[in-house]
Amino acid sequence: MKKIGILYGKENSFPPALVERINAMNTPGISAEAVYISKVIQADPTDYTVIIDRISQDVPFYRAYLKNAALSGTAVINNPFWWSADEKFFNNALSEKIGVQVPKTVLFPSNHRPPDTSELSFRNLAFPLDYEAIFEYVGFPAFFKPFSGGGWKSVYKVYNRNDFFNAWNETGELVMMLQENIEFEEYFRCYYVGGRVHIMPYEPRNPFHERYLKDKTTEKSLLKKVEAVVHKLNEHLGYDFNTVEVAVRDGELYPIDFCNPAPDADEFSVGKDNFEWILQNAAEYAIERAQNHKAGEINLTWGKFITGAVNFFQQPTAPPAPKKVKLPVATKKKQEEKKKEPVKKKEDSFSDHLTAAQKKIIANAKKGEKDNLKQINGIGAVLEKKLNEIGIKTIKQVSKFDKAMLNKVVEAIGYSAERAANENWIKQAKELVKNKK
Repeated sequence: MKKIGILYGKENSFPPALVERINAMNTPGISAEAVYISKVIQADPTDYTVIIDRISQDVPFYRAYLKNAALSGTAVINNPFWWSADEKFFNNALSEKIGVQVPKTVLFPSNHRPPDTSELSFRNLAFPLDYEAIFEYVGFPAFFKPFSGGGWKSVYKVYNRNDFFNAWNETGELVMMLQENIEFEEYFRCYYVGGRVHIMPYEPRNPFHERYLKDKTTEKSLLKKVEAVVHKLNEHLGYDFNTVEVAVRDGELYPIDFCNPAPDADEFSVGKDNFEWILQNAAEYAIERAQNHKAGEINLTWGKFITGAVNFFQQPTAPPAPKKVKLPVATKKKQEEKKKEPVKKKEDSFSDHLTAAQKKIIANAKKGEKDNLKQINGIGAVLEKKLNEIGIKTIKQVSKFDKAMLNKVVEAIGYSAERAANENWIKQAKELVKNKK
């Protein structure tokens, strides 16, 4: 029996309802329960195939427990190694690198020195900072908030430099960031659960219980853009279960907050319809992860930022160019004779081993057409180059693969067929083609 465990704290509506929903689905060989911990021994596996984490962001002991469980193969949602290394300022920086527009943001050191530090600990930091350049870049009004915090704790809206310094004096040892204020016309809070997206019109300026707007209508074209941004952010960050808040100003999208390791799923706050979507999709995704679990392997989700970096650094180093050496006459004569020897038969090319239908897939790319294949999770710079060399240059080509074609391709580029299948190259490519339409 594969067990799905829910690790949670003060929540009273979502976790018990999720356990009940998973068990009510009567999936053969799968059951769900609240996680029970009586001891944590290093490298000791847990009884759980999947754990959905709703509390370790507040309890360091649970965080350590989950990392230990993951090492023995438990699929933890969300990946505890990644989210504990992530924070909101990095989220924004990565967004700019992948072409997602975000509010202008600047990092600030804590107003009070951390414990066990002195003035010398900050000898590399300029005092005063270049406040004028920072204020000019971000502008006023602006939001001043913790660089890694959540739940709208220690968040200030500052209208001028005096407001800013007054707020900073109240933040103690918190590392903060100053962020551009986006005066939005529309705002969305979007759930992301295992590749599924649920967009909820949201008004953060309303009282807590009135923020989710039930009857608001939005243009389908805008919703499609919001969905694409939510997918892109989570695929690069590697979150399984997350929310993304998106503001719309002058028709442009500005993701505001997308680092939520345990996003709000309380029935009272999100409303009955949204709660039902979260519950059903979380249950289906947890069961899917249990069914796809690989014993003895690491069953965590890693985003494109990590997988891309790993593939990049696995790139073989090119050997140095050989030095030109003046050869003795006898050696030179032998080499010239060797050049006159019959040319060996050319080795078979990749296409020589393909069926007519498979060759048609290779010919599918138009002349000069080339996509960024690194959009597919698992394909890095090295694999992309190898795929291009055998004629795979577009995502549409990958979406046309069947299992046999995939096996031939990965064999030709020296990659694992099992890994490519587990990474769902074909499924990812089909989704990317679908979203592009």
